[in-house]
Amino acid sequence: MKIAVVGGGSKHTPELFEGLVANAAALAVSEVVLHDIDPSRLDPVHGFCRRMADHAGARFATISTLDLADAVAGATFVVTQVRVGGQQARHRDESMPLRHGLLGQETTGAGGFAKAVRTIPAILEVAAAVRAHAPGAWVVNFTNPSGIVTEALLRHGGVRGVGLCNIPITMRLEAAAALGLDADAVELDYAGLNHLGWVRGIRIGGEDVTGPILAALASGGGPRNVPDMDFGPDLFGAIRAVPSPYLRYFYATEEVVSELAARGRTRAQDVMDLEERLFAIYRDPAQHEKPALLAERGGAWYSRVAVSVMLGLLSDAPRREVVNTLNRGAIPGLPDDAAVEVPAEVSRAGVRPLPVEPLPEEVFGLVRQVKSYERLTVEAAMTRSRAKALAALLANPLVRTLSKARAVLADMEAAGDFVPAS
Repeated sequence: MKIAVVGGGSKHTPELFEGLVANAAALAVSEVVLHDIDPSRLDPVHGFCRRMADHAGARFATISTLDLADAVAGATFVVTQVRVGGQQARHRDESMPLRHGLLGQETTGAGGFAKAVRTIPAILEVAAAVRAHAPGAWVVNFTNPSGIVTEALLRHGGVRGVGLCNIPITMRLEAAAALGLDADAVELDYAGLNHLGWVRGIRIGGEDVTGPILAALASGGGPRNVPDMDFGPDLFGAIRAVPSPYLRYFYATEEVVSELAARGRTRAQDVMDLEERLFAIYRDPAQHEKPALLAERGGAWYSRVAVSVMLGLLSDAPRREVVNTLNRGAIPGLPDDAAVEVPAEVSRAGVRPLPVEPLPEEVFGLVRQVKSYERLTVEAAMTRSRAKALAALLANPLVRTLSKARAVLADMEAAGDFVPAS
């Protein structure tokens, strides 16, 4: 079986590759092809991954190419992890909103919009190559903002696909660690959108322990990392759920904006420094072990969730995984063709989202507003309509006002991040 990794020059690739090496027999991997448009990144990552494979005694071929068609041709899985514009574009996404007093973050708010409208056309080019050269392949999307990109891929790409994120699995692993349990014993009832999800139920060995844990959190007690406990205990009583860490951008917007502005430095700049250190390792012919530095980049558990989903898609027995997929009635009140992040049964038959209880009023309004923003963003990227772009920014709860939406859009046009159709 062939696996193609589009965006193979990513610093994350060794994290994914480690999982492929460890599960090569179960996946029946015969070939892994790394594709990128930048040989200065692709070559050292490819060399490092080949050394990883050789050291582990892996029997599959490890190949690199700059040709997208060659990369995906005949693949069973095409993993997408692209960053259009590189870290310099991310720096713009994080710094530009701060100039207008807005949140500077690469997957939410104005920065997330800029990244999405740059990225969607590139992902649809990958989809076109898959349709032409690997019909029937599964596109496994890690590209951020994963929910918006996955919705564009599934609604407009004409391919089989699924979107993944490491946040749900990280929350489950952290919950298990905080409870002193093996992760396999803990099941989370997780629902929402990518980077906008909540744990509403916690089961241990099939027993529902949600009530006692939420009561402990609401009173300021209980495990301190189930997970990200910096919200304050009153929030858990108010929303009756455990929010994902990304909810701090919505629940504590002003505080986060102040923190980011005070730093005087973007996360992208930190990552650029980290990349220099990582790529020095990747270029060193003596190095073959996945660098511990990768954990500083927030890429933990990508390989675990990717391999688990791939194994599920090859199996007749369904696996339960939290993924980004089309709603198809899973969350009542959202369009059927909206991408949502929910538990799903993953098997050879495909990805079947599992129905969840209706989202409560405490969170549903925010979910519906963000989903409107996401769908308008997909339209803006597809049509390059300035009107749709302005509408999307107005619908984004982290932008909202007309003056700031206009200013953001003007900055994006000046930087070439959004080019309206003539």
